[in-house]
Amino acid sequence: MKEQLTAQQREELNNEWARHQFQKANAYLAEKGILPDNVAVSESRYLTPLMAVWKITAQDRKQYWVISGDLPTDHLPLSVAKDAREAVRAFSLNWQLKADQIMSSGAIDQTKKDFANLLIHRAHGLYDLFDKEELWTKQS
Repeated sequence: MKEQLTAQQREELNNEWARHQFQKANAYLAEKGILPDNVAVSESRYLTPLMAVWKITAQDRKQYWVISGDLPTDHLPLSVAKDAREAVRAFSLNWQLKADQIMSSGAIDQTKKDFANLLIHRAHGLYDLFDKEELWTKQS
């Protein structure tokens, strides 16, 4: 028996998910030696529960696109994309290249093969999201 959520409950769950993804993105950057300073919320986008794309400025003033969600957390320099939508496409293409490099690197174990297949699958999913015009039209 499923209970219907109110609009307010849905919004609270979406906000909680976004906060968690933002924390995940910051922790990921910190693991990479990049210390986050602030996020451009108005230029970041998220689609609960699939993915979040954050425009983050580090303490050294370098800027990055960071992706998190139901996919590998990753980052790219801000220069690869003018906006969050283009960043999604950049991650998609980058993951396809990474997967190709893994698969063509010679003898690979099952874990690397599984990761390459995950990247390919998620890259295709990201490209599908990039390609959906209705997800990116400006809200009035």
